[in-house]
Amino acid sequence: MTAQVHPTALVEDGAQLGDGCVIGPFCVVGPQVVLGPRVVLKSHVVVTGDTEIGADSIVFPFAVVGEIPQDLKFAGEKTQLRIGERNRIREHATMNPGTSGGGGVTRIGDDGLFMAGCHIAHDAQVGDRVIVVNQSAVAGHCVIEDDVIIGGLSGVHQWVRIGRGAIIGALTMVTNDVVPYGLVQGPRGVLDGLNLVGLKRKGVDRADITALRAAFQALKDGEGTFQDRARRLKGESDSPFVQQMVDFILGESDRSFLTPG
Repeated sequence: MTAQVHPTALVEDGAQLGDGCVIGPFCVVGPQVVLGPRVVLKSHVVVTGDTEIGADSIVFPFAVVGEIPQDLKFAGEKTQLRIGERNRIREHATMNPGTSGGGGVTRIGDDGLFMAGCHIAHDAQVGDRVIVVNQSAVAGHCVIEDDVIIGGLSGVHQWVRIGRGAIIGALTMVTNDVVPYGLVQGPRGVLDGLNLVGLKRKGVDRADITALRAAFQALKDGEGTFQDRARRLKGESDSPFVQQMVDFILGESDRSFLTPG
């Protein structure tokens, strides 16, 4: 094993450290922890519980990863936290494992950036390339799809789904589902348009952006319920981006939707 462990760090018996791991000063690594190759714990990091962190991830000082859920119903059952590869978990961030009532596993995808002081709660399912900005909190059972950005000092209510490519502005409370590529802002979040900047940065074709804008307008102004408007869109557009939005709206959810204002 080629891991480097600082003499002040505590790595408990049973922990598995991949090749090239670096465990910095005053870190604590629990007995069920599995760290992939080249994971770096900078200093004063706690990783505990049944937690796996994927290759090339880096965890910054005073982050706590894998400590028991902040859920009064949690009774010590065996649950898991699974974190993908190349994630950056910044100072004082916290991530909790799942609960038996929520599937038992909290999952984090690849290539995420979790900034200082943010929180990922029990049973959350977080996709790839997600950015959670400083001091924001994702509550239990949330689904955060790929390429989502959650602005600073924001909160996401439990059971909320945020669709692929959506952006949440700073200082926003999100209480209902957000459609893919949506733009949400305001103290009590409202769906205020599309994440056009994000779409352009990703190089999405102009025709798909035009189709998304037309779909958003149809969802805003069409007749019937929000789901009725989405069903009509299903056969009206060939854009895969529009179809992602429609499938998301028609999927199962425990919350209602933020609808266009």
